[in-house]
Amino acid sequence: NMSAGRPFLACACFFSDNIFVGRYGLHVRYQDEGQLRRDHGRALRERGCRSEEDFSAVLREIEAEVQRRKQLIHQSVERKAIISKSYRQKHPEVYILQDSFLAPEFLEIVRYCTSPDAHLHGLLRYIESFSDKRIYRLPVFTQEFCLAFVDELENFEQSDMPKGRPNTMNNYGVLLNELGMDEAFITPLREQYLQPITALLYPDLGGACLDSHKAFVVKYSLHEDLDLSSHYDNAEVTLNVSLGKDFTEGNLYFGDFNQDPTPVPKYMEIEHVGAQGLLHRGGQIHGALPIASGERWNLIIWMRSSPIRNQLCPMCNKKPELVEAEGFGDGFTESLEDNAPETVNLCTMW
Repeated sequence: NMSAGRPFLACACFFSDNIFVGRYGLHVRYQDEGQLRRDHGRALRERGCRSEEDFSAVLREIEAEVQRRKQLIHQSVERKAIISKSYRQKHPEVYILQDSFLAPEFLEIVRYCTSPDAHLHGLLRYIESFSDKRIYRLPVFTQEFCLAFVDELENFEQSDMPKGRPNTMNNYGVLLNELGMDEAFITPLREQYLQPITALLYPDLGGACLDSHKAFVVKYSLHEDLDLSSHYDNAEVTLNVSLGKDFTEGNLYFGDFNQDPTPVPKYMEIEHVGAQGLLHRGGQIHGALPIASGERWNLIIWMRSSPIRNQLCPMCNKKPELVEAEGFGDGFTESLEDNAPETVNLCTMW
């Protein structure tokens, strides 16, 4: 871990930025009522929030979400402790990363990226590229692993264990840190396998020094979450792997980079391929179209580079205002003034 010995932190904007108002399909930033009216009043009115009663309901919803977020860290620690003590795993082998879980083609890509003469154009011969948006598709897992992993996730869903959800837009899914998969699965996957790839694809986004992450699985089905509204991720680089099961439709769509997430006037659709992953920039506006049948599970890994985000928070686009956090937090480390020389060197030394 490149930031070993330095605690990871969060930006205070986590509590009040990128709040999703579901009934109007809008992401907002919130400081107070006056700011909400100034910055988002017009967009809310255009989406049907026209009366003072409607606006008051939105305000209550947003304030409740701010309070919920302030309790998240403590609640997550409590859930993880309960799960660790009481949950009976169905497939304990899937909790520790093994080469046999990974597609042979993926291992070949990693071997190339760790070779002395590896370069971007050579890597692009191994993976699929989409337009000029720097979106790439590559094999990641074997089908056998995906089946066992989804079966384990369904076993957890059916248990009476407490469950934290990935975010306000995904009501069905699993936070893999709470399930105990960070240390022996996601961290080595990021450090040993994904980082050599992202170092070539995203050097400007800290691809060579992705030192923390947030990993979760999302689930879509006809009677639960059908789709995902346009948004951008709290990440420098995102990996999205289709785990199954059988489903139709539900393509991902991608708009422009780092803009207001709604609306998305021009976008391209990309189809999911089982056991394969899409790598894209976290700031790329994207979403998921509705599935038409079946059930879809996706592994999402938000990968973060503290040298990059210490300079500018990707969510509020300001110098981060840091607050204490558990685990990886939101991937920030100390202050920019204290760490600027060190963090620059971390990336350039790769």
